[in-house]
Amino acid sequence: MITIFSAPSNLGLRPPELGSVPGTCKAPEALREAGLFRRLLAGGAIDGGVVLPGRYVDDDSSRAAGQVRNETALVDHARRLGRRIAGVIADGRAPLVIGGDCSLILGAGLALPGGTGLVHIDGHTDFRHPGNSDQCASVAGEDLAAAVGEHWPAVADIDGLGPYFSPAQTVHIGCRDDDEHLDEVRRSLGLALPARESIEIGMPDAAQAARAVTGNASYWLHLDVDVLDPLFMPAVDSPDPGGLNPNQLVELLTELAPTAIGAQVTVFDPDLDPDGRYAALVVDILATGLADLGRQVHP
Repeated sequence: MITIFSAPSNLGLRPPELGSVPGTCKAPEALREAGLFRRLLAGGAIDGGVVLPGRYVDDDSSRAAGQVRNETALVDHARRLGRRIAGVIADGRAPLVIGGDCSLILGAGLALPGGTGLVHIDGHTDFRHPGNSDQCASVAGEDLAAAVGEHWPAVADIDGLGPYFSPAQTVHIGCRDDDEHLDEVRRSLGLALPARESIEIGMPDAAQAARAVTGNASYWLHLDVDVLDPLFMPAVDSPDPGGLNPNQLVELLTELAPTAIGAQVTVFDPDLDPDGRYAALVVDILATGLADLGRQVHP
């Protein structure tokens, strides 16, 4: 069964404008208010509480070269989040982490046993790293690279545990065809399926291909809601056309969730959803698509 908890981090994001704070930290409570926790608890989930991040600081003027934004607070949060995830798994339950930004993948990586695969569902590859860019700063746009060891050791090798996921057992689904790092991701990971290709082959086949790459073993499921086309989900920091529609995402999650060891959901921004309509959509997608999260791993 599921243990759902909040990780309201925005530490890995750039500020939307000078002096402001990214709104993803409000996502867990916005989704709670929209009924997500109530619906999952009605199906047998339990509420695991919250793992609070440190204070977000716009540190562009003070950050040393070779460091990411909010690095100390981000690493501290990853360690504490990792302990919480590990505890839930040790109790025989599937953790569902409601974030927050994509840097949460570091905490998952610290928690999971060796050999756990990763299925990264995201509208972007998030594969910027020091080897392909001189603009590294925001782990939320660099999380997949960090997860497979392609980043500065401070984030990619916390406590000597990197790489957190084997590249050969890592799958990316959902970027757009013009993603600047798609070619590198195809070379580096076990599988990369842009949104268009996953739509063309169909969600059951996309899920089957992903499971084959992870070794048909349990895997961590990362979902960034910007995998949805902005026609349906504009309440994210980097909306790009060409994404999935809600029914396609539900179908993909329904296929993948039962054999996932746990999952995280990221980058919904309530500041961009003043009337709550997009929160309601996210709730419907998650409550349906993740209802059987971990059921075949944590019977």
